[in-house]
Amino acid sequence: MARSNASPRRSPAEWGVRLALAGLAAIGACLSLMFSLGQVQATANPVLAHRLAPYSGRITGRVATALSGADATKADRQRADKLALLSLQQDPATVAALAVLGTNAQLRGDTARARVMFKYSEKLSRRDAQTQLWLIEDAVGRSDISGALRHYDIALRTSPKLADLLFPVLTAASSENDIRAPLIHTLANRPAWSESFVNYAATTTSNPRATARLLTGLRHAGFVVPERAHAALIDTLFARGAFDEAWAYYTGIRPGADRRRSRDATFSAELKNPSVFDWVSQNDVGMDTSIQRGKTGGVFYFSAPASVGGTLIQQGQMLPAGTYRIAGNSAGIDQNDNARPFWTLRCQDGRELGRIDLPNSSQAQGSFEGKFAVPTGCPVQTLVLIARPSDAVGGLSGELNRVQVLPVR
Repeated sequence: MARSNASPRRSPAEWGVRLALAGLAAIGACLSLMFSLGQVQATANPVLAHRLAPYSGRITGRVATALSGADATKADRQRADKLALLSLQQDPATVAALAVLGTNAQLRGDTARARVMFKYSEKLSRRDAQTQLWLIEDAVGRSDISGALRHYDIALRTSPKLADLLFPVLTAASSENDIRAPLIHTLANRPAWSESFVNYAATTTSNPRATARLLTGLRHAGFVVPERAHAALIDTLFARGAFDEAWAYYTGIRPGADRRRSRDATFSAELKNPSVFDWVSQNDVGMDTSIQRGKTGGVFYFSAPASVGGTLIQQGQMLPAGTYRIAGNSAGIDQNDNARPFWTLRCQDGRELGRIDLPNSSQAQGSFEGKFAVPTGCPVQTLVLIARPSDAVGGLSGELNRVQVLPVR
């Protein structure tokens, strides 16, 4: 018998079930699409997102947040509170809704309720920036320094972008004795933001003496202060005329430094961030200078094109009044008498205390020496090597492997 290819007829009841299932699937797909659209719009347009997905606690919380901005009216904040409560009914873990309720309570003068909201918000998530900022302010208002620093730490760990807001405040606050000690304790634990903050404080401080006390305390607590911060702070103290404080800080990080003599005679320190009291090479107007490792120490290389002169390298000094000898060794210098580089020692007020011409390196096996007399009234000086413009086709070039200023006994 031939087999029929016709599909069996379905009863009206079976078709009804299938149509109902298809309808449910369509509704589900529609709801899913609306929810997805709502999520996309949640940040850009929370009101539209709420219309698309009014059942989403997170989106409802965003609408409440949008209504609680700085320019919100009393009616806006009342509506925001209602939406925040609805958001929590939809999703009890909506941190944004708790932040809205806390902020509006604070603005009404109900600090106790605000504290309850923000404390609960923090229990749900420590990553909400608004919550941490409020808790910082609340702790400061209660003179709870340790609590404020704990929330600073949390905020900067979880929201690194808050550094732009919090670092200036923390830098200014660090000048207070009551804050400095617990701040040192916090930083000594090496939170992820500690090095960035120390660099920021050292490079932007308006109170370098206080920042010097902060960084000194950190060193004593075992914190490794970056060289960049050391150099920036020393240079700031020096530039502000706090010469003794700059030198005191320098000797704290360079044990053995003696103000009666120059430092790093063999250019072997290899500092990426030298301070004013270290060798600082210059590369102005086409000149090329660098300090590099040599066979027995460091070597200072320099060159300048024809007809170009200027500062090659310098080092700040705090030599007491007296007579000093400069001695060193060069290589590769071969110039006419009027084109050889020279050392000079200058007072901070610009007075020049003498010049020592470098001989050609073929003389005395490259050794050179001379004397400077430092008068009273000149407590701060700068030792400078200056290139004279050369008429030679190849310009000026050479190297130094040893330079030192010593008192004449």
